[in-house]
Amino acid sequence: MSAGRFRTLVFFATLFFLCPAALAFLPTVAHARMGFAHRAEARQNNARAQNAEQKAARPKEQRNGAGKSMQQNSKMETAPENIRAYTLPPALYQKAVRYSRAQYILYFVGFAWSVTVLLLILGRRVAPQYRDWAERATKRRFLQAAIFTPALLLTIAILELPVNIWRHWISRAYGISVQGWDSWAGDWAKSEILSFVLGIILAWILYAIIRRSPRRWWLYFWLAALPILFFLVFLSPLVIDPMFNKFEPLEKTDPQLVAALEQVVHRAGMHIPPERMFLMKASAKTKAVDAYVTGIGASKRVVVWDTTIKKMTVPETMFVFGHEMGHYVLGHVYKGLIFGAVVAFVLLYLLFRGTRWTLSRSGGRWGIRGAEDWASLPVILLWLAILSFLVSPIANTYSRHDEHQADQYGLEVTHGLFPHSRQVAAQAFEILGEVDLADPNPNPFIKVWLFSHPPLAERVKFALTYNPWAEGKQPEFVK
Repeated sequence: MSAGRFRTLVFFATLFFLCPAALAFLPTVAHARMGFAHRAEARQNNARAQNAEQKAARPKEQRNGAGKSMQQNSKMETAPENIRAYTLPPALYQKAVRYSRAQYILYFVGFAWSVTVLLLILGRRVAPQYRDWAERATKRRFLQAAIFTPALLLTIAILELPVNIWRHWISRAYGISVQGWDSWAGDWAKSEILSFVLGIILAWILYAIIRRSPRRWWLYFWLAALPILFFLVFLSPLVIDPMFNKFEPLEKTDPQLVAALEQVVHRAGMHIPPERMFLMKASAKTKAVDAYVTGIGASKRVVVWDTTIKKMTVPETMFVFGHEMGHYVLGHVYKGLIFGAVVAFVLLYLLFRGTRWTLSRSGGRWGIRGAEDWASLPVILLWLAILSFLVSPIANTYSRHDEHQADQYGLEVTHGLFPHSRQVAAQAFEILGEVDLADPNPNPFIKVWLFSHPPLAERVKFALTYNPWAEGKQPEFVK
């Protein structure tokens, strides 16, 4: 799905931080730059040289796609290269640094531009004009929402379009995205249409509640939004995701790989039906590697990108799957929803206070009659953008905790299924960094503010050092 999908979820799903656990094990474009931890430059250079020599000697066929599972199964016993620390070859290292810095600049500039756009809309009294059009057209509140909300959201989307174009241009320039501009424009249009539909419903509910309870609307909207959130999480893999990418049952495309993954499931003592394992044809749009857990209840599933299968061996893919199964088994989706609901409760109260203060000071100057006025929506969106930005470190800290647990689960559940399992896990992270150009040296501020996953250097180190079996201890999750 495009980076701009669900413009209205800046209004809704951002509040609830849609399931940090449902974020991918292998970070996507927004998070894939988050891969390395600080270490001394001399150590980086030494380790980088050692691993570069190892990678040069690595057999090319070892990196072939797992779609040829029969051939890969013969490599199940092949020892992976001896990874000692996360490294990149010098040229790729410099490229990853440039790409990561471009992403960071884009993130903070994008936030500043979003705030500027909303202030511009308020200062130019754009929302009151749209409100007047809607009220002249009809007296029915729902129809007013159907006129006002898409007009406002489309205005915001067009003004923010340069940042979205910049984001896609960077991804293409660094070889991450292979999506053409026509396909990208189609995804952008579909995202906005979805935003209009969802925005109409949410705005209608929000302003109906504000009109009936001006002092408690934040609480009642929180209660009303919870079932909508759960429904969206349920619906997304069934309806929304297929609008942007093609999915196939993994059993249909690669039954041998499914058989290997079922070993992981059996090792965990779990039952994940093959019909809940899907292949996403990501290669039509990106070179990045990824996998994730999504959905709840009957829609819950594990999705592996075809790029991941092509670039990793069967044991490496088994570890990736083990990580994702960790999210599945450890209940991260439901826990993430609960965490998001708690955060949303606090944010909505702060949003209520901030909106009330802002309208009392500047509402008249901006042509806004009060909180119940449709034209107050840009003020609500402004405070939502600011609060969401400020709470990002909390949400990402929670997400990193879940991702670390999933890493640990993946190591435990694959232990003994193939030789050198810890080296295999470290190699999977190496491939992630090579393909996704993960940041070689993020500073602590960037890690805390932006990283939804632990830096790759930390993940590699943990994979290489986590060995409770050698110490005669029981693993924590997979006994």
